[in-house]
Amino acid sequence: MTLPELPFELRVGLRYTRAGRRVQRRNAFISFTSAISVAGIAIGVWALIVVLSVMNGFTKDVRDRMLSVVAHVEIGSLSGAMPDWQQVAALAKTQKEVLAAAPFINAQAMLANGEVVRGALIRGIDPAAEPTVSDALAHIAGGALTDLADGRFNVILGIDLARSLAVLPGEKITLIAPQGNVTPAGVVPRLKQFHVVGTFESGHFEYDSTLALIHLGDAQRLFRVEGPTGVRLRLQDMQRAPQIAAELAAQLPPGLVARDWSRQNRTWFAAVQVEKRMMFFILLVIVLVGAFSLVSTLVMTVTEKQSDIAILRTLGASPRSIMQIFVVQGAIIGVLGVALGVAIGLATAFNIDWIVPAIERLIGAPVLPPDIYFLRELPSDPRAGDIVPIVLISLVLSLAATLYPSWRAARVRPAEALRYE
Repeated sequence: MTLPELPFELRVGLRYTRAGRRVQRRNAFISFTSAISVAGIAIGVWALIVVLSVMNGFTKDVRDRMLSVVAHVEIGSLSGAMPDWQQVAALAKTQKEVLAAAPFINAQAMLANGEVVRGALIRGIDPAAEPTVSDALAHIAGGALTDLADGRFNVILGIDLARSLAVLPGEKITLIAPQGNVTPAGVVPRLKQFHVVGTFESGHFEYDSTLALIHLGDAQRLFRVEGPTGVRLRLQDMQRAPQIAAELAAQLPPGLVARDWSRQNRTWFAAVQVEKRMMFFILLVIVLVGAFSLVSTLVMTVTEKQSDIAILRTLGASPRSIMQIFVVQGAIIGVLGVALGVAIGLATAFNIDWIVPAIERLIGAPVLPPDIYFLRELPSDPRAGDIVPIVLISLVLSLAATLYPSWRAARVRPAEALRYE
C-alpha cells in the first residue's frame, strides 16, 4: 500500500523549512531569525500558561482558605434574631446538596487588653455543630473548641488578632459591646471579661486578624438577642452555591435572606478576574512580538528565494500556489513555537512546587515572603479553559503573520527576478 502523495505546495514548504546543511550555511542569518521567531512565540505561550496557572492557583488557595471560615451559604434574618433556626435548617437540608447546618450570631465589638484596643467581629457558635461547616477550627492552638462552654465566657481568637492584642491562651481580655446600659449617668458600654482558651489560624489575614469565637449562649446574653441571627450551610459542591442560594431564597419565609460565598466576597473575586484578563492581554503582546519576528523572517526568505519563486512560476506554479508555499513555511514555524511553549509551560506549571524552592535556594531569599503574602508555597492550577484559548490565539496570530510575506511572494515577476541571475 502506497501513501498518498503530499500536495505540491506542502512539499515545497516543508523542504524550505528543513533546508539542508549547505543551504543553512548560506542562509545562516535567515535560519537564525527563524529560530528567534520560534523562540519568541514559545516564550510568549510559556509565560501565558505559567502566569495564568499561578493566578488560578493563588485564587484557588485564597478561596479555600476563605471558605475554611466563610460558609458556602448563609441564611440570615433581616430583623435580627432567628428563634426558629431549627426549622430553617431542616428546610435547607431538604436540598440534596446541603450536608450540614450550624447556627451563629455575628456582632461587632471592641476587644481590650490593657491599653491595647482592637475592633473585632464576634461570632457566637455552637461548638458541636460548627466543625461540620467550618474547616478552620480543626486545629486550635492552646485549647479545644469544646472549651467554649455556655456560661463560661471563654473566647478563641484569630492568631493575628491575638498577636495584635498581645494576649496568650490562659490570659483574659475585656469585650466592650456597643449596646450600652442606661444609667443615671448616661449610657455606659457593657463590659465583660473573657478568658482566652485558644487561637486558630485560617491562613486568611482578614479573618485571622478580626474574628473572635464565643459560645452561642454567651453571645445571646451579651448582645441581648433571643436566638441565632443566621444559619451557616455546607454544600457538597461549593461551585453550586449561587444556584442553591437562589433556590433556598425562593423557599424561605419573608424576612430571611440567603447569600452564597461568592456574593459575600464579590469585590475580591471580581478584582482577581479583572487582573487575570489584563495579565492575559499584556502577556499576549509577547506572542505578538514573536509573530512580528515571523513576518520579518518570511520577508527575508521571500527576498532570498526570488529566483526559486521565478523558476517555479515558469514551470507553471500559480501565484496562489506560491502564496501557499510560504504560508506552510510560516505555519510550521508558528506550530513549532506554540507546541514548544505549551510543553515548557505545562512542565513549569506542574512542577512549580519544586522549581520555586530551587530558585529561592539559589538566590538565598524567598520569592514570596510569607509574612506579606501568607503563602508557604507558590500555588499553580493549569486549566484547559485557559490553555486552549492561548493555543488557538497564538496559532491565529502566527498564521496571520504569514499573509503579507506570502502575498508578496505571489507578486514576484519571473522576468524581473531572473534578469540578474
